[in-house]
Amino acid sequence: MVASYPPPWLLPVCRASSASSWVAMAAAMVASRSLRDLLMRRLVAPTPQGLSLCLRPLSSAAQDEASTAAPREAPGHNYESLRVTAAQKHILHVQLNRPEKRNAMNKAFWREMVECFNKIAQDPDCRAVVISGAGKVFTAGIDLMDMASEILQPQGDDVARISWNLRNLITRYQETFSVIEKCPKPVIAAIHGACIGAGVDLITACDIRYCAQDAFFQVKEVDIGLAADVGTLQRLPKIIGNQSLVNELAFTCRTMMADEALGSGLVSRLFPDKEGMLDAAFTLAAEISTKSPVAVQSTKINLNYSRNHPVTEGLNYMATWNMSMLQTQDIIKSVQAAMEKKELKSVTFSKL
Repeated sequence: MVASYPPPWLLPVCRASSASSWVAMAAAMVASRSLRDLLMRRLVAPTPQGLSLCLRPLSSAAQDEASTAAPREAPGHNYESLRVTAAQKHILHVQLNRPEKRNAMNKAFWREMVECFNKIAQDPDCRAVVISGAGKVFTAGIDLMDMASEILQPQGDDVARISWNLRNLITRYQETFSVIEKCPKPVIAAIHGACIGAGVDLITACDIRYCAQDAFFQVKEVDIGLAADVGTLQRLPKIIGNQSLVNELAFTCRTMMADEALGSGLVSRLFPDKEGMLDAAFTLAAEISTKSPVAVQSTKINLNYSRNHPVTEGLNYMATWNMSMLQTQDIIKSVQAAMEKKELKSVTFSKL
């Protein structure tokens, strides 16, 4: 919260309490009968039962709903290299869908990922995304057979023109994964089996990473004579926070197994198998989907901004952002639910 920009309806709380913490504010809210009345008047809609999922062990009711819901094809998402399904309310499942090729990334993939996530970014019904690989592995990386002509034989009459066209090609490929970061919806990578080369570029652009025990990771580009150029070298050091380890992985192309990935911080949770991992990923996505979409998407945007800027710039950006976002009705609804000891699953947030 930005103290210098309270919306008018929060002024009674600010005056009622000298503390700056949300805990003190919540206590003031409970104590204020007039504020309770104000909250009730400002609510614009009833709160029918919605989707909720607390992040508990895999036996929770929400987990059961996540794992048993039958997926259906998401309208408007028809691709050659991807399969997009509506896993449940507010959640999309994006699968790398070339299992016969170990989900290797062909020309269609690099184009379709951009199209897919640009659509997801504008989809008011989607609040979280899970991305996984169909078949036995997450991805074997670039499909060299399909991509060789573009990479090794760029168009141009001389060095300048060849270089210009090759640079345009690289920046286009970089957008394939940058579009995941730009999408305001949280993206959870669920990784099993091999995650090689461009697969590491992909998962480092995601917000949260889970993996199965059989997962392994390789920054493979040096072994094929090039430096990784679509995100790994830029994102992996910030994720792991250990430059020595990043250098070792990038220089040697050695395999990082799942236990090491967990210990290094590349993934946040490790599961015995693919099924358990996917169940947990959808449980997490469902938990996120119960929250205010204004709050969640604002949080992602500001986390990414702050990662790339000094603290003072991040705080200034946050103040400017929240001077408008704090006026959302989602705060009113969330606070009322807390005051009435209701779970957020009982709150209906407007689409965003």
